[in-house]
Amino acid sequence: MIDLPSFVADYVEAANARDAHGLAACFVPDGTVQDEGRQHRGREAIAAWAADTAARYATVIEPRSSAGADGACTLRAEVRGNFPGSPLVLAFHFALHADGIQSLEITP
Repeated sequence: MIDLPSFVADYVEAANARDAHGLAACFVPDGTVQDEGRQHRGREAIAAWAADTAARYATVIEPRSSAGADGACTLRAEVRGNFPGSPLVLAFHFALHADGIQSLEITP
């Protein structure tokens, strides 16, 4: 098992449970997600993105490694789902705040 910051571990758990509101609750109120060329700002927009992503792709995130310091964490994970090329290893770049995730950018 990979040791992850609590907000990141909660994010992965909520994503795999397809709990869009639980996932959004991991973020600070004005948090952002950058994924597939689009930015989603605020918990409501993040919840909508998470629900749409879960419905379209039925993804499962399997953490492989993580690294970070000074409020940052990069999680490399195998992501499986209903999308071309599945499974893929993606990088989840988190900026963390004391109250939750400030931002997330997902890249290949």
